[in-house]
Amino acid sequence: MTARTLTCQVVEVEDLTPDVFRVHLEGRTEAMAHAPGQYLELQLDPETWVPFSIASAHQDDGRLELHIQHWPERSNSARLRELLVVAEQLTVRLPGGDCVLDPDSARPLLLVAAGTGFAQMKAIVEAALHADSEREIALWWAAKERREFYLESLAREWAAQYANVTFHGVSELGMSEDFDVEHVRGHVGRIDAALGEVLSELDVSGHDVYFSGSPGMVYACVDVLASLGLEPSRVFSDVFAYAPRDPLVPTVGSLVREGQA
Repeated sequence: MTARTLTCQVVEVEDLTPDVFRVHLEGRTEAMAHAPGQYLELQLDPETWVPFSIASAHQDDGRLELHIQHWPERSNSARLRELLVVAEQLTVRLPGGDCVLDPDSARPLLLVAAGTGFAQMKAIVEAALHADSEREIALWWAAKERREFYLESLAREWAAQYANVTFHGVSELGMSEDFDVEHVRGHVGRIDAALGEVLSELDVSGHDVYFSGSPGMVYACVDVLASLGLEPSRVFSDVFAYAPRDPLVPTVGSLVREGQA
């Protein structure tokens, strides 16, 4: 789709946690069309555009959802928060990004997100389940502490409603004992280490793998999954466009050599 600039109505701004808020925007249905996994850019001023993943699959109703992390010490974040609260309309540019759900694939999905990277995965999960409610989906979500899983209840709903969906929460600072239930597991530590430990016997070559997070997090996870058969043509992330690496997916041999160095 070709990116377009339009004016949207701010329908609702909702605090999900003290640090994350959800925004619902509304515009002309055809102008708001996007593929699951794409992002938009909000205009702060004539020179400043800020990108955010679209957290909802296209519903033909002209509405979409954003999840925004608020950093009071960052000037752009404070300006954006103020703008969203007081503005009735916003100028946006969409859609952007090539990290989108492949509509022609039925392969199992391995979705790995950190923080508000969950927004991008939410859109992908919604679209995948709408197309095939029996598709295998493993969602991994990393945060520093459990309270940062700002829509944990939604991830749990998916796992409870669909036997083919599993949710893995990974917290660096610990996980309470009541986290685990059927199809839901909690892990402590870094997400790349958790992936390596839990998936050590899995061949991921048959999966479509999507990442949403910082370049460091994404490439650390790519390197772990490379040793488990990650297929370079079936791994997707916006990081690959703005922070490319060569090779994107290292060979198992190179990983062994680096480990011995």
